[in-house]
Amino acid sequence: MKIASDPASLAENLKTLRRAGKRIGFVPTMGNLHDGHLSLVDYANTCCDAVVVSIFVNPKQFGPSEDLDGYPRTLDADLAQLASRDAAMVFTPTVDGIYPEGVNAHTTVSVPGLTDVLCGASRPGHFDGVSTVVCKLLNMVAPDVAVFGQKDLQQLLLIQKMVKDLAIATQIVGMPTARADDGLALSSRNGYLSVSERATAPILYKTLQAISAKILAGDRHFKALCASGRKTLEQAGFAVDYLEVRRCNDLATATASDEHVAVFGAAKLGNTRLIDNIQLDLLESPAP
Repeated sequence: MKIASDPASLAENLKTLRRAGKRIGFVPTMGNLHDGHLSLVDYANTCCDAVVVSIFVNPKQFGPSEDLDGYPRTLDADLAQLASRDAAMVFTPTVDGIYPEGVNAHTTVSVPGLTDVLCGASRPGHFDGVSTVVCKLLNMVAPDVAVFGQKDLQQLLLIQKMVKDLAIATQIVGMPTARADDGLALSSRNGYLSVSERATAPILYKTLQAISAKILAGDRHFKALCASGRKTLEQAGFAVDYLEVRRCNDLATATASDEHVAVFGAAKLGNTRLIDNIQLDLLESPAP
């Protein structure tokens, strides 16, 4: 497994792979890898000849009061896990390597229409930071396929639109959310949870499941369902950011006639912000 710590060495190693005719897969991460990340690497290995993984904690997507300085950085452990999963190369750039003119002086990529709702409403600028760094990484790696998890469904939709709008020649694949045995979506931030908070955290997914079951049974009173779910979460100790049903294609507020929707939830448990979603196909469910 090759390790490239700067764009020049990344480009040189990629030349070698391309000369050998390799189909290149890419998994961008911020490190502190868990089984969810590794499942993305495993999938990329099934459809590509060589998988590149980036590890970069992107300051441009963190707000001024968010956890940039405290975000877990576990590079040695990450590299060991990636070597065991047959990653061909790991790209570990510095902030200067990604933003040589400085983070605030860098051109920003902004994707319209998907960034001012859900997480975008409470984290202004976050998705501009995501789209900017992903655009830059896709241009640097130029992979055939890039793989993302569906836990961050809003992010996945944003990246799919950006790639289409900017004619970036990479196939974007979204993989199902990886979960612990009790249903909690795997996340690097789960490590922030105390023992008691970790025991409570799966209630977020269970609440989304309960709302989803009622929708699939024919209940289309989305606002009422989410209001009830919010109460459940608050009684369990969550500080709810949002709990909403939205269309999967454009994140507009869902209506009773929509066929593809998702139940989105974000809430804080102590100091840890958790997000999750469940996508629903309502074509086969009972009419309201």
